[in-house]
Amino acid sequence: MTNYKIEIANRILQVETDKLAERASGCVLLKYGDTSLLVVSQLGEEREGVDFFPLTCQYEERYYAAGRIRGSRFMKREGRPSDRSVLIDRIIDRAIRPRFPEHFKREIQVVATCLSFDKENDPAVLGLLGSSLSLLISEIPWQGPVAAVRIGRHPPTAQQGGKFILNPNYQEREEGELDLLLSAVERPSLSGMVPGELLLNMIEGQGNEVKEDLICQAFEFAKPFLKKLIDFQKEISRKIGKEKIPLSSLSYDPDLKKEVEKFLKGKLEKVLYQKDAPKTEKEIKLLKENLLKETEEKYTPEQALDLFEENLEKILKENILKNDKRPDGRKLDEIREVKAKVGLLPRVHGSAFFSRGLTNVLSVATLGSPHDQQLLDEMELVGKKRFIHYYNFPPYSSGEVRPMRGPGRREIGHGVLAEKALVPLMPNFDDFPYTVLVVSEVISSNGSTSMASVSGASLALMDAGIPIKRPAAGISIGLMEGSDGNQKLLTDIQGAEDSHGGMDFKVAGTEMGITALQMDVKVDGINGKILKEVLDKAKKARLKILTEIGKVISQPRPQLSKWAPRIYVLQINPDKIGEVIGPGGKIINEIIESCGVTIDIEDSGKVFITAEKEEAAKKAIDWVRGITKEVKIGEVFQGKVKRILDFGAFVEILPGQEGLVHISQFLAQRINKVVDVVRVGDIIPVKVIGIDEMGRINLSAKAAGFKPR
Repeated sequence: MTNYKIEIANRILQVETDKLAERASGCVLLKYGDTSLLVVSQLGEEREGVDFFPLTCQYEERYYAAGRIRGSRFMKREGRPSDRSVLIDRIIDRAIRPRFPEHFKREIQVVATCLSFDKENDPAVLGLLGSSLSLLISEIPWQGPVAAVRIGRHPPTAQQGGKFILNPNYQEREEGELDLLLSAVERPSLSGMVPGELLLNMIEGQGNEVKEDLICQAFEFAKPFLKKLIDFQKEISRKIGKEKIPLSSLSYDPDLKKEVEKFLKGKLEKVLYQKDAPKTEKEIKLLKENLLKETEEKYTPEQALDLFEENLEKILKENILKNDKRPDGRKLDEIREVKAKVGLLPRVHGSAFFSRGLTNVLSVATLGSPHDQQLLDEMELVGKKRFIHYYNFPPYSSGEVRPMRGPGRREIGHGVLAEKALVPLMPNFDDFPYTVLVVSEVISSNGSTSMASVSGASLALMDAGIPIKRPAAGISIGLMEGSDGNQKLLTDIQGAEDSHGGMDFKVAGTEMGITALQMDVKVDGINGKILKEVLDKAKKARLKILTEIGKVISQPRPQLSKWAPRIYVLQINPDKIGEVIGPGGKIINEIIESCGVTIDIEDSGKVFITAEKEEAAKKAIDWVRGITKEVKIGEVFQGKVKRILDFGAFVEILPGQEGLVHISQFLAQRINKVVDVVRVGDIIPVKVIGIDEMGRINLSAKAAGFKPR
């Protein structure tokens, strides 16, 4: 087996080839620390009649990689992919997809399987590197390599505050102020551009309200390591790479080109620039249908539609690059009209409507108890999650009809992106022990719905009275690039600017800085200069949106919604936890059922009681306090007789705490039967006269002045 090694971040990255997936187009085994991934690329057959590139990227978690067996008692095989797996699928796809030749339609599948996980080194980086290398050494035509690294940064308060970290471990990512996954390519030799220049072609990251300059500095810090990984892959490819399959030349019949241009002349531009997005979409669809009718006797529909899209893109690019003219008439850095409302829905805990142009999002916030936290049982992570954001994209939002089969990769990815943007703004658990779920419903879509979800979710949180640090908003920046290298940035892209543009760069944050960002491209990538311009334009737009939504609500409401549950916290002696729970959970379940509350207990002795009504919470609090109160000898109580035995009676002196009044401790004179002086349910005075080594309480009624009825 052939091995190749390189040192990155004081760790050895090892690549093994040969005799692995021998029937696959390309296969590599990567090891970094004790994390290992097998990555395989496979070339499929040509698919007739498809108008898209059929690329599938799949990241597979295996519980055995972490030395674990899946937690379910009934199913031990891995089931549907976790959200984390889906996010890695998307990261790989977004980085490698732009490097395939235009018009390439053969099916490609890339599968990355995690075989070993050391809980230190990120499988996502290895998955992306392995995907690049497996494609590079295969016969698949692909214009790689792509290099990837993760960049972290110590928080300012840390001992090494202000320093970037290359490929940080999980603890460093959790504690740091920045977590960026960057992928880059080398610019090909083109006229008017710098050949070999490193270009960012994918970004996925989150930050603790970091400044724009910090993102640019992170890219500069990463450059030498990205270049090192690109050269490493090139070296391996030179030694073992297969010969690439020839690409069939794509040539259109000159007569068809003329016929399409003649048919569209004057019509397409008029439709594209009528400043009415829904009408534009309908009329473009109608134009396509009419074009196919005109050409169906002589030419294939695929060629006619390809030429239609080429003409549309040409018109769009020329107008933007030469005349700064956008389809809806906006300036290049102008955002669409922003509208916002809060408190729309009467019985939910918090609700908001956010609109930017024809992109409309309804966000709803719900508060729950600590018990409602999401349990995470994944290969990489076992734990709990107390802030969750879901994103729904029903077909009607884009004017379509299609089956609704639950969240797809896009919905999961957009939901998590907005979640990342809001996590740094949430209050800590000690101050606000609620579980919070926000659901963003996209009810109308025309570009950048994920960033609209950030704004909508932020508004809903404030409407619910959740004390977030400050409001957040997001914006998407696009790019048009000409063949001569001329580039123009577009703020708040929509419609054709998104589908025919070269970039979608989403940036979310607050007035203080960036909390989340994501970029994917259709062009080669962007350099550091363009990166800075994008972030500056995104900041300007974000502040504009924050100003607009601040007119509706600028800070969280002073009180939680009246419909939200209330959480009461009390501290008990940790040694008393067992007494509150009781044998088999008997006591705690009795409290929950009798009071109508939810109770969560931490090992530290902190008790969280969640109730919809104050009276219910007070009853439960008194009960728990009664159970956990340290009773002292000499104390006098008014107790309730719970049980009567031949030798005495058990009296409840506090909720959950009972003591024994021996038959000799009722009266000064002798009595024959306990029932002669008390009955079950009687309230009698008792005094604590002893507590044995097992905590059992001995009581006396006569010492407390008891007089029989």
